[in-house]
Amino acid sequence: MSKPRLDPISEQAIDWMVKLRAGTPDAALQERFNTWLAMDRAHSQAWTKLQDRLGGSFDTVRALDRRLPGHASEARQVLLQPHGSRRDALRVIAGLGLLGGGVWLGARSQLGDALLADLHTGRGERQNFKLADGSSLSLNANSAVDLRFDDKQRLVILRHGELVIEVEPDPRRPLRVRTAEGEVRALGTRFLVAQEQGASRLVVLQHSVEARLFDGTVQVVQEGQSVLMHARQIALVSGDQRQRADWLSGRLNVLDESLEQVVDALRPYSRGFVRVAPEVRGLRVQGMFPLDDPDRAFSALAETLPIRVDRYSPWLTLIGSK
Repeated sequence: MSKPRLDPISEQAIDWMVKLRAGTPDAALQERFNTWLAMDRAHSQAWTKLQDRLGGSFDTVRALDRRLPGHASEARQVLLQPHGSRRDALRVIAGLGLLGGGVWLGARSQLGDALLADLHTGRGERQNFKLADGSSLSLNANSAVDLRFDDKQRLVILRHGELVIEVEPDPRRPLRVRTAEGEVRALGTRFLVAQEQGASRLVVLQHSVEARLFDGTVQVVQEGQSVLMHARQIALVSGDQRQRADWLSGRLNVLDESLEQVVDALRPYSRGFVRVAPEVRGLRVQGMFPLDDPDRAFSALAETLPIRVDRYSPWLTLIGSK
């Protein structure tokens, strides 16, 4: 359910922008900024890109937004043409410069993954799919999967994002979901899988599921249970976690999460980048928030937490302490 985050240097550039725009910078602040700027070429590049994006018209981003909105889009229509391959179509789109704004301030874009995936959703979009075997697949916003179905296997490869799948039984071909950390094998009928940073999250909604890491570690997870699959460890998450599937109804149901985790869940529905200051990332949050109106969700968070939400443009939101 994650959306690409800013790299550390880009975050530093944003911090400097906030400091310099907060008022009339004194000589000492300007000197520290000049020192940072000259310290590394990457610093000056990040600063220049930030000023170009915020000071300009965002034409490239708006062009992308027009061509890759949440629903049917010009780019998707190109990819689904009966002639030519998807990779050929992607090269055509890249040649037109449509991918130029996809990597902003050095953050890794998921646009290429989405364009090449068998099924995908865009910003703010949830979709339900009926698979060839009769299974029902739901994708959260900004999610992408590949399908490998034949007479010997049923494999869903989660490239990024989050899914809920209700599995049609087939003992000869148990359905598997592959992530960056391992595979999930359906022993029951319905479960959630999310690709997060450095881990895969599994929540069993009905019956049971087998989680297996690439190193061979295996754990059977029962209904209502949740685990985080790391590269070398499967960690059980305490408490019933089935509320994590409430995104199917457009709700973010938070029982006790950090502000950073809540913002991560809202990122696939938010336009542009959302940057959370380090000093407030650990604040604990409870509540119900509308996924389809992230601005209202951010405002609700600002009313209940000691934070402020500053929108510098439609493409950049900063959340910091009051």
